[in-house]
Amino acid sequence: MKPTVLIATTSRWFPTARLAMALAHAGCTVDAVCPARHPLRRMRAVRRTHAYRGLMPLQSFARAVAAAQPDFILPGDDLATTHLHQLYDQERQRGEAGRSTCALIERSLGAPEGFPVVYSRTAFIDLARKAGMRAPRTEVIANLNDLRKWVAKVGLPTVLKANGTSGGNGVRVVHTLEEAEHAFRALQSPPLLARAVKRALVDQDKTLVWSSLLRRRSVVNAQEFVAGREATSAVACWQGNVLAGLHFEVIHKRDAAGPSSVLRLIENAEMSAAAEKIAGRLQLCGLHGFDFMLEAHSGNAHLIEINPRATQVGHLALGPGRDLPAALCAALSGEPVHAASKVTESDTIALFPQEWMRDPASEYLTSGYHDVPWEEPELIRACVGKRWKQKLPHPKENPAPSLSPVRLPRL
Repeated sequence: MKPTVLIATTSRWFPTARLAMALAHAGCTVDAVCPARHPLRRMRAVRRTHAYRGLMPLQSFARAVAAAQPDFILPGDDLATTHLHQLYDQERQRGEAGRSTCALIERSLGAPEGFPVVYSRTAFIDLARKAGMRAPRTEVIANLNDLRKWVAKVGLPTVLKANGTSGGNGVRVVHTLEEAEHAFRALQSPPLLARAVKRALVDQDKTLVWSSLLRRRSVVNAQEFVAGREATSAVACWQGNVLAGLHFEVIHKRDAAGPSSVLRLIENAEMSAAAEKIAGRLQLCGLHGFDFMLEAHSGNAHLIEINPRATQVGHLALGPGRDLPAALCAALSGEPVHAASKVTESDTIALFPQEWMRDPASEYLTSGYHDVPWEEPELIRACVGKRWKQKLPHPKENPAPSLSPVRLPRL
């Protein structure tokens, strides 16, 4: 019998749609709880979608679980992971009535003792350093006085990071004390009500409303700056064991603080060992990501954070031991791994639409593997439409060059 996986996401960022395709191809039945107008709602790979309402997040997730009766839940963003942690606490307080939901969340994410660790950047790095891994010093910064003491002790540049953020949001690299103080105030401050209202009305995204109304301040962490190249890992875990993994060096990002757009597949023993050690310590289940800095002068891999959810590369099938959805579906079903055919022999992956949005004429769109989901034309159209809305051509300009040499469907 096919295992049922519920993809849970609070944002309309599209990589969860790619993951749904890969899971369905691997033999899973896929449901999704997601916001209105999410690409998941257009996809043939998804059996059924359930409404995510930002003003009632836990109720939305609980209703989706009750309706889908999934064997597993995969969070697609950090806020979704936080909601699942909160739902676990809520259901645990219900005793026997909440036992099945608690068991499902434990099976999907791992040991509940690790939930606070994956949410707190400082707690996670402390765990890694105590386990003997290379990781930069990280401390919680409560106020400007703490920040000044940190800069005096560690020096500049330094990195400031807010808990509960992802995709480069909530991260600032600062080079002066004045810049650090300004970034700290911005990262700690609750979302502006005007911003929360605009997102709720225009984007139908209500995730900021409660934080704005309740004036919730973010926890800000300072982390030592490591000069070097960014790298990232994505792994599929089952009961603390890594089943499959992908390790990449970041070649390009969509923008300085945004998601990666071009990656190069690498083998890195230090990154692999770090992922395996963390998975064992936290008894992780599901899909997780790890970010590293490859030190400029030595190449040593410094672990800088965990992404406790599916990442944007998790759908890629790149050979034995490198197909995360197939490995996870096999663990759920108890059957042997049936990995998909390797999608490319190229080590360079240009992620769609990130690299195309960064530079429609990018050489990587043709020299590397351009990861366009041709089998889901509605998903492509949604991505193409998003870019056109962001930067519409002048009426007198010919829009064709902006679509790059890569063939894409007409809107």
